[in-house]
Amino acid sequence: MTTINNAIAAYSALGKTPGAGEAAGAVGETPEGVDFASMLKDVAKSAIGEARKAEDLSKQAITGKADIREVVAAVASAELTLETVVAVRDKVISAYKEILSMPI
Repeated sequence: MTTINNAIAAYSALGKTPGAGEAAGAVGETPEGVDFASMLKDVAKSAIGEARKAEDLSKQAITGKADIREVVAAVASAELTLETVVAVRDKVISAYKEILSMPI
């Protein structure tokens, strides 16, 4: 559930706009000073971490050191994270193609 909570926090942070008297930093930065590339990098690291956790728990289950419920939960979490990353990637590619097709 941590990944879902992190995703919700990231989306809510992106949705916030500077209030009156506040100015966003450089172009492409959120009010908190985190740029889009850094956010994507953090999400990718989180996805890799989820996959590694699921893999480690699977290895432990093979040796009988982990509960099968933990393994199933970790694999489901990793799968959900991967599906989210793929969906975001598809949206980014779609937006990029739209920008390329815009008239100058």
